[in-house]
Amino acid sequence: QVQLQESGPGLVLSSQTLSLTCTVSRGSITTNPTYWSLIRQPPGKGLEWMGGIVYSGSTYYSPSLKSRTSISRDTSKNQFTLQLTSVTPEDTAVYYCAGGAAWMDYWGKGTQVTVSS
Repeated sequence: QVQLQESGPGLVLSSQTLSLTCTVSRGSITTNPTYWSLIRQPPGKGLEWMGGIVYSGSTYYSPSLKSRTSISRDTSKNQFTLQLTSVTPEDTAVYYCAGGAAWMDYWGKGTQVTVSS
């Protein structure tokens, strides 16, 4: 089955850009149709869908994060990447990659990102 692995910075300073990469194995991010998501969970809160990229390369963003979020992909590495700009301590969360034949078919284990002021 599809596997996803997050790789992120662990700690980011306020006002900087958070960059997180999702590596997909046992599946291709260009297979038609597949959908790939970035999701986060702040401490003590629920899951938040941040955005995603589909097999064609089209991107979709949560309206609340759209101004600060960019998702891109490297098809040669079977990876997709989140960039979140101007981070604040409120962006501290466990960040997940998910995707497959539906936006959240398979999930990575998640990676903790802490934003320090």
